[in-house]
Amino acid sequence: MSQKKPNIIQTVTSYGKQLLGFIRQRVNTDEDAEDILQDVWYQLSTVPEIEAIEQMSSWLFRVARNRIIDKYRKQKPDSLEDYGYEDEDGEFHFKDILLADGSTPETAYLKDLFWEQLNLALDELPENQRQVFIWNELEDQTFQEIADRTGENIKTLISRKRYAVRHLRERLENVYREFVNY
Repeated sequence: MSQKKPNIIQTVTSYGKQLLGFIRQRVNTDEDAEDILQDVWYQLSTVPEIEAIEQMSSWLFRVARNRIIDKYRKQKPDSLEDYGYEDEDGEFHFKDILLADGSTPETAYLKDLFWEQLNLALDELPENQRQVFIWNELEDQTFQEIADRTGENIKTLISRKRYAVRHLRERLENVYREFVNY
């Protein structure tokens, strides 16, 4: 225990301000941020061998993010439209999220989290909706190109994408909220 204590103190000193700032940007009050930070430090103190944590900053930010997500899960979710992330046509744009700077541990983690959750949500869709969404949003194909490829009516393709987007909005709401607040 005596050898563990200096490592915890050093970690708190090294990462405390940065971690608190990270949390404050994502919660509504300073009190919530401080509570979450205390949860992170508590979880760190319960790790049997702190030396086994290879990337301390990544570990701390992941724990903080998980605590923030847990806090939001306990609250009634807001609608995605409240965040104004749609364009004038009502289209939801994932690409802006994926183009964020990936040079920090937290942005790399956010991208990984987003892709993992997006793939899980896409797997839940019917094949025709999933394929239209992937072709149009992720591979930048126009509806005309997709119609030429599949022989489907453009209005049918637009409708399939609309159902896919509706499902993805519901399914990815918590992840989206984290990106918007990032």
